[in-house]
Amino acid sequence: MAKSEASKPEKSEAEKPGARGRPQREARAAKPAGAKPGSADKPAYFAPALEKGLDVLELLATLSEPVTASQIAQRLGRSLQEVYRVVIALERRGYIVRPPGAEALVLSTRLFIVATQLPPFRRIVDAARPIINGLALESFQAIHMATLDGANMCIIAQVDSPLPIGVRLKVGAVSPAIRGASGRTLIAFQTDAVREWLFEGSRANFGAGEVAMARQRVEAIRGRGYEQVDSDSVPGVTDVSFPIMDSAGIAVATVTMPFLSSYMHPVSFAEAVGLLFEAARTITTATGGVMPAVRLPV
Repeated sequence: MAKSEASKPEKSEAEKPGARGRPQREARAAKPAGAKPGSADKPAYFAPALEKGLDVLELLATLSEPVTASQIAQRLGRSLQEVYRVVIALERRGYIVRPPGAEALVLSTRLFIVATQLPPFRRIVDAARPIINGLALESFQAIHMATLDGANMCIIAQVDSPLPIGVRLKVGAVSPAIRGASGRTLIAFQTDAVREWLFEGSRANFGAGEVAMARQRVEAIRGRGYEQVDSDSVPGVTDVSFPIMDSAGIAVATVTMPFLSSYMHPVSFAEAVGLLFEAARTITTATGGVMPAVRLPV
């Protein structure tokens, strides 16, 4: 006798094709949307050493005084053992430094240098290029732009004079910031902490007398809003440098004219400086900054 369909045992849900794993998936799908994250919701990729390094950098960015590794650990609520290796690595890479003769640490300008490689900084040079090209043609003088590179200044853009004779600086050239018109102008419009770090860092390579003179010149620049000085390296040239400011009032670059006095130059010194100031103001405004108060005429 044939068995009826009712007499056949039914398969359980777990035995049905495609049912394996369904309860787990349904359980996950049924998780309330507002449930609190548990240990399973931690970031898939977690780098403790990197997190500690960023904590150290962010802490030092808020401090104006040097601190030791143990003080860093205390402020971060971590053990010295946790922080020490991170501090050593950051120091080795140049992100933090010890001022001359000190054991404590401060943030270097390395992060600033890295930041200047980003498109927003290149945008400054791109915005400035047509302006300084026009300035060179109108003033009959060579023009260059510079930025800080640690305790040095670095030439980032240059335009030749349209005349046969002019002063030309090579793009990429690096020199001590305290010894150049561009460098001193950049130093003048940094934060107090960065400015002091630059002076203290210069003591390792220059005498106390030269650093003291640089301090005096920087204070004068802060007072009048720009640098104007006879060139130490090229006789007959007067260097004039204006800052390019960001929205926080920090000089991110300078635009500088090494004015060469010659019978071949139809534009007077005062006129050329006025054109230079207008160019600096135009670049600053185009990049979202505000120029400092400037005492003109020269």
